Amino acid sequence: MQAWQVEDEPPPTSTRGRPLSPKGERTRRRLLDAAEEVFAELGYHEASIVKITEAAGCSQGTFYIYFEGKQQIFDELVADLNRRVRRAMSEGARQGRTRPESERLGFKGFFRFTAEHPALYRIIRQAEFASPGMLQRHYRTIADGYVGGLRAAMADGEIAQADPEVLAWALMGVGELIGMRWILWKDGPGAVPDQVFEEMYAFILRGLGAGAPGDGERAGGPGRGTEP
Repeated sequence: MQAWQVEDEPPPTSTRGRPLSPKGERTRRRLLDAAEEVFAELGYHEASIVKITEAAGCSQGTFYIYFEGKQQIFDELVADLNRRVRRAMSEGARQGRTRPESERLGFKGFFRFTAEHPALYRIIRQAEFASPGMLQRHYRTIADGYVGGLRAAMADGEIAQADPEVLAWALMGVGELIGMRWILWKDGPGAVPDQVFEEMYAFILRGLGAGAPGDGERAGGPGRGTEP
C-alpha cells in the first residue's frame, strides 16, 4: 500500500562542511536528543546552548563543531522529528492491504511515536514563533506525502472522490488534536485509549466514504485495541 516516502537524512557534516566520523555522528545525535529535551522543557527563548551541552554531557566548544547556534540546532531538530514521525507513520501504513487499513496503522504509528516523543508537540508549536518556515515545512511535508496515497485510493475506488489535499489536512488535524488531548495533556493517560481510537477511526472511515468498522475490523478483527 502506498505510504509516505521518507528520505534518508543527508550525511551530517561539521559547521565547516567536513564529513563526520562515526563518533562525530554519535555526538551530534546526542546533542539533538539533548536539544529535544531542553526545548520541550524550557521553550525556545529560555533554552540555551549551555543547557543543551550540559544535558548532552559535552562542552560548548564541541557544540560549535556541529551547529552554528541555537537557531540552527532548533531547525535541525524540527527536521529530524519530522523525518522520524513520517517514518513511524509510513512503517505502519505500508502494512495495510487497503487504504482504510493503512489509515488505521498509520495513525497507530503516529500515536506510538508521539507517546514516546511528546516533545514533538511542544517543539512544533514553538516553531510558530521561533522558525515559521520550519513549521510550514513540517506540516506541508506530511500533507504532501498524504495526498499521493489518498489520490491513488480514490482512483482505485477504495474511498470517495474528494479533494485529496483537503482530506490530508483534515486527517492531520484529527490525529494532532486527538494525540494532544489524550497523550500530551497532563490529565490524559499518556496514550490514546482503545475506545477513543475506535471512535476516531469510525469517524475517519465515514469521512473517507469507506464504510464503518464492524465488517470484522472493530469487533474481534485484527485491529482491535491500540496495537496492530
